[in-house]
Amino acid sequence: ALGMAKRAAKYEDPVLIVGETGTGKTMIARSIHGESPRWRGPFVEVNCSAIHENLAESELFGHARGAFSGAEKARSGKFRAAHGGTLFLDEVGDLSPAVQSKLLKALEDKEVTPVGSDASVPADARVLTATNRNIPEMIRQGLFRRDLYERLKVVVIELPPLRERREDIRPLAARFLAAWNARYGETRFLTEDALLALESYPWPGNIRELDNAVKS
Repeated sequence: ALGMAKRAAKYEDPVLIVGETGTGKTMIARSIHGESPRWRGPFVEVNCSAIHENLAESELFGHARGAFSGAEKARSGKFRAAHGGTLFLDEVGDLSPAVQSKLLKALEDKEVTPVGSDASVPADARVLTATNRNIPEMIRQGLFRRDLYERLKVVVIELPPLRERREDIRPLAARFLAAWNARYGETRFLTEDALLALESYPWPGNIRELDNAVKS
């Protein structure tokens, strides 16, 4: 997956990252941004499942002052915040059909129209998305736009669960431990017995669970 991410980083095509929760989708997205020509620009991450449906359009595309009750000042939105860089939409399958339609238009036109405004604003961000949901099934159920799916999946990176790629456990554990030691000025290490124990565990929580285990 890291090799595919490095290849995808060279281009501007959208990338869809698919995998269970905790398989490292954000890590892959950050890797793509860091290796891309846009690496000097912002990396803006949005957890779509954490946005209230009524606020999703404003969160992504911004709003004009007075666009709705409580909108006392204008807001640029995440798309414009990522201008010149990368916008990573995690759990993109949780967006409503109305927001999906506006996202498709933003991808095609490289501009957004804030809520409550008639004027479009440039928003040149490379879009990376991720999901743990079955988008083709959602399309069959009428819950996700097929045209948006086709636009997002120009490049697809599938992340198998950690239990299916045990060869990654040691390098990942070393990476997490190195980050811990650098942050706190410590010299923690893992014994061979500890590493063997990590390799034999099924990791239902995937990379996130491994990271927590190494830190504990």
